[in-house]
Amino acid sequence: MTSMTRTLVIMAKAPRPGSVKTRLTENLPLEAVTELYRCLLNDTIALAQTLDHVGIAVMCPGSDVEDLSRAVAKTVPIVAQAGEGLAAGLASVFKHFATRGRQQVIAFNSDSPHLPASVLQAAFVVLETCDLVVGPTHDGGYYLVGARASHPSLFGNAGMGTATALEALLARARDLGLSLQLTDPFYDIDVAADLSQLADELQRAPARAPRTAKWLSERAGARYE
Repeated sequence: MTSMTRTLVIMAKAPRPGSVKTRLTENLPLEAVTELYRCLLNDTIALAQTLDHVGIAVMCPGSDVEDLSRAVAKTVPIVAQAGEGLAAGLASVFKHFATRGRQQVIAFNSDSPHLPASVLQAAFVVLETCDLVVGPTHDGGYYLVGARASHPSLFGNAGMGTATALEALLARARDLGLSLQLTDPFYDIDVAADLSQLADELQRAPARAPRTAKWLSERAGARYE
């Protein structure tokens, strides 16, 4: 397996106040949420870099490229998506990467640095025999989606970012006749309860996401709910 056959693309935004992790602002100041997102993103990139023989890139809105490149210290290539919104971004991932000789492409969210690397490796293995792999979240969404080719109609704005996102994706996959397998369910960081769970986990194992663990430890005792 060569690095050209597996690509992990992190879906991200520039860490600007009011544009990232907005649901957390009910419990934390804007600037704190923005700094948390910066930690999550950089820890997610570090997680990706532990994978063997996997190319890494970041996909983001076109207006975010310069700011995002600075935020990650130019450690990975930043690619501008075509169009606006998450659905357009996901479609852009596979149009851009799956048509360039890379047979296994996974789009991964930018706020799950605590995910075991073995889950990502297993997702790539799934793509050796399936058209599609999806990582479900406990709230009805998904933290990763991978494919071996571009399927433009797989992603639609309807249901994106809601409790029916996974259901909608699976329905479109069935309509396209794609073979599919799910990875282990997991959680990303959307609301205060997620952040509290993450804080508990990283207190026990800070090396899983050291920047985020440090950010949380400096706020030890703070209530997120």
